[in-house]
Amino acid sequence: MSKLTDLPKRILIGRALRSDRLGETLLPKRIALPVFASDPLSSVAYAPGEVLLVLSIAGVSAYHFSPWIAAAVVVLMFTVVASYRQNVRAYPSGGGDYEVANTNLGPKAGLTVASALLVDYVLTVAVSISAGVENLGSAVPFVVEHKTFSATAIIVLLTLMNLRGVKESGKLFAIPTYVFVGGVFLMLAWGAFKGLVLGDTLQAPTADYEIKPEHPGLAGFALVFLLLRAFSSGCAALTGVEAISNGVPAFRKPKSRNAANTLALMGALAVTMFCGIIALAMASDVKMAEYPAKDLYRDGAPVGPDYVQHPVISQVAAAVFGDGTFFFVLLAAATALVLFLAANTAYNGFPLLGSILAQDRYLPRQLHTRGDRLAFSNGIVLLAGAAVLLVWIYGADSTRLIQLYIVGVFVSFTLSQTGMVRHWNRLLAAERNKAKRRHMIRSRAINAFGAFFTGLVLVVVLVTKFTHGAWVALLGMVIFFGTMTAIRRHYDRVAEEISAPEEPADDTVRPSRVHSIVLVSKVHRPTLRAVSYARLMRSDRLEALSVNVDPDETRALQAEWERRGINVPLKILDSPYREITRPVIEYVRSLRRESPRDAVSVIIPEYVVGHWYEHLLHNQSALRLKGRLLFTPGVMVTSVPYQLESSEAAKRRARKRQDWSAPGAVRRGPVDRRTKEPSGKG
Repeated sequence: MSKLTDLPKRILIGRALRSDRLGETLLPKRIALPVFASDPLSSVAYAPGEVLLVLSIAGVSAYHFSPWIAAAVVVLMFTVVASYRQNVRAYPSGGGDYEVANTNLGPKAGLTVASALLVDYVLTVAVSISAGVENLGSAVPFVVEHKTFSATAIIVLLTLMNLRGVKESGKLFAIPTYVFVGGVFLMLAWGAFKGLVLGDTLQAPTADYEIKPEHPGLAGFALVFLLLRAFSSGCAALTGVEAISNGVPAFRKPKSRNAANTLALMGALAVTMFCGIIALAMASDVKMAEYPAKDLYRDGAPVGPDYVQHPVISQVAAAVFGDGTFFFVLLAAATALVLFLAANTAYNGFPLLGSILAQDRYLPRQLHTRGDRLAFSNGIVLLAGAAVLLVWIYGADSTRLIQLYIVGVFVSFTLSQTGMVRHWNRLLAAERNKAKRRHMIRSRAINAFGAFFTGLVLVVVLVTKFTHGAWVALLGMVIFFGTMTAIRRHYDRVAEEISAPEEPADDTVRPSRVHSIVLVSKVHRPTLRAVSYARLMRSDRLEALSVNVDPDETRALQAEWERRGINVPLKILDSPYREITRPVIEYVRSLRRESPRDAVSVIIPEYVVGHWYEHLLHNQSALRLKGRLLFTPGVMVTSVPYQLESSEAAKRRARKRQDWSAPGAVRRGPVDRRTKEPSGKG
């Protein structure tokens, strides 16, 4: 099977890399920015729209609150960025929020943060891909008509790109990310020039539309609740900020400083783009409705179910550049691409966090293993599977998915910043240098304000979004928490059970005797090899064992055994119901009951074949027997392989290939080729 899949695997993800080439995969800042910050940078494509969608419930008159909501988001962004700059300097090992909470607040807090981050990473992929499909759908109708299929196909493509390695995927993603950022800044500059210098009136495609408010005339507590809900939706602009602190090990040295600088640059870019798009949306009179089919009116009538509501950034681009112009199409394509690639933030964060959790025995150990391209392949595949499931359940609808979003982000933000306050308190208690103390006190103040602000936002998000779908994210966090707790209990229990005792125990005491059994079906080469091997072991007792399923075959076996004079007693077990596995298991268990201090060694002859389809034709009884015998205490199972001609032929063909390597060499690195001595003429 491995030979069948080896070529497609090499074509899709590339040749395997040696472990000592890990340093070559580290990222410079220019590549790290699109790799780790594509999520917060791309969120400006949908976060402004989410703010306007919520405000539209109270009608167009509520739009004038959007600058104040944008200002609150900006303050929060700067607070979070400043706080995480302290994180990456204090904890450069890559654990990020999980390590901070686990170290300073305890394992339960750390596990809560890890659960929140894992859920958030899955949602990042689902939301980004779904939003990208909707943006691309404005230019390509087929995509929006088959949203779920298109989103799934893009997730598969992104998965393959990430399986090729972080650095390779980063290079691919850098161009569209920088084109998107450049396009947005060009749009902001040109829009400001047209409006402020030329005095042109910017008009979005929906400028002449009207919104029928679901709840007109909101005031008092209802209005405050609506504004808080709009603010919580705008906080989608902060998603992915924590990915840089989780991905510090992927940066080139000096890791902490490069990560901190990348954080600052990401925050400045995201804030500028977010505020600029909100301002241009107000200037161009963009109209958005949560339910456009019935709440958005054109010429006094509802637009109807056939109307496709384009994102805010597309409408602003149409107002600034003109619908269908070169720059409009370029920005639309770059927006769709960067939204797709924003999922790459999760593709880097989820596998790395999964690896750390696996190392701490909270997730299966396979997640800690690097793949052929030195990426955490198992984590990448697990993330992709969870995101595809979520996209399928929610029909790739970003508006529905985004209601699940943000909760996990602010859980991790709040606990991480609280943990950093505890971190500085602990260091201050032992530090006597006044200059260092001043620096620590300043850092503690930043983290304390961050903990307070993000905690406040978490409460707002929970209150305003719980009934709109946030409970699903909380449920996912609870499931992750429970699963990881159960996995840790299992690993702890196994470690305790298999730990080597200081005093002599039953496992270290030599068995009284060894009773060896060779399973026999016919007298052929594999059987004779197994019997010869069993004799070499010099067991206290050796016998051959066969199950009587067909009396004629059994008589033929006994006759051939006697004719050859094989000096090993042959025991026949009756099986009136024609079973093979059960009689053998019952016989072995009876031996254990008779002599509990004896070890029973079961020796099974097996064929080794060269083609994957031949496995279906051989060794099925041996597999069933081994599977059952593994659960029988005091029983050792030994396979004696016999290589068939197809196996030997396959091995010879493989050795002729220039890059053939032995099984396991992919993990260990290729064997150095021996250079031939140059032949000289004497």
